[in-house]
Amino acid sequence: VLCVSFISAAYIAEIVRAGIGAIPTGQWEAAESLGMTTMDRYRFVIFPQALARIVPPLTGQYISLVKDSSIVSLISIQELTFVGTEIANSSGLIFETWIFVAFIYFLLCLTLSVLLRYVEQRTTRHFSYEGAAI
Repeated sequence: VLCVSFISAAYIAEIVRAGIGAIPTGQWEAAESLGMTTMDRYRFVIFPQALARIVPPLTGQYISLVKDSSIVSLISIQELTFVGTEIANSSGLIFETWIFVAFIYFLLCLTLSVLLRYVEQRTTRHFSYEGAAI
């Protein structure tokens, strides 16, 4: 779990760093010229624009994290795949158990995807990225 957490944290940190770095320097300069404090610049100018840029890759990262958690079960950490193995071994209903486990993972990923698509639409509805590198 610790390794998956560190790897995921590194990817998420890079996504956030790239999102903030993608904000044009004109936006930073405009906020400074308005006399905003550093915290106000980030709060009202930088973070809203960066959030619109980082939500799509974060969505993919979170869904990958859910899927990668099943790989962690190979290292004998009890979670959904491990419980599925136990149920399949004890009941003898191997195919049915794995279909059910796959269905639960599908529901988890679908729920995350729908929820984060909603967040993405809410954050990007006011921004136009014509000619901007996303």
